[in-house]
Amino acid sequence: MQIVDLPAGHPAWAQAALVLQELRTTRTVDELLQVVADGAAQGLRFTGAFDGDTCLGVAGWRVLVNASALKKLYVDDLVTADAARSRGVGQLLLAHLREHAVSVGCTVLDLDSGVQRHGAHRFYLRERMSIVSHHFALDL
Repeated sequence: MQIVDLPAGHPAWAQAALVLQELRTTRTVDELLQVVADGAAQGLRFTGAFDGDTCLGVAGWRVLVNASALKKLYVDDLVTADAARSRGVGQLLLAHLREHAVSVGCTVLDLDSGVQRHGAHRFYLRERMSIVSHHFALDL
């Protein structure tokens, strides 16, 4: 497996968007590609795990500065293709993001996970992540 940065327009997005859509099921491929393009101005980056030309997983992330962590790497999206689950793809992506976070001086790597994603929660706990807060939202 190799890790690949996926800026907007990268030819691998033809496959990567389909994997990302497995997590963001209410979004069309066109909407996801627009997020990739528009999010770059806010620091949103994407990284993929590939076996040859096959996309096995995608992570969307950004480095943020705030009062609680000072500098942190926030993972917006982390998904392994259904066909590639339990093969170490998520672990590889998370390890890559962790290394990047350390290299740029982050004190925290964090993410939110939907309350219904029990398999993802087991994975994050196995990866030594802690449940540290409740996330509240107001639909507008």
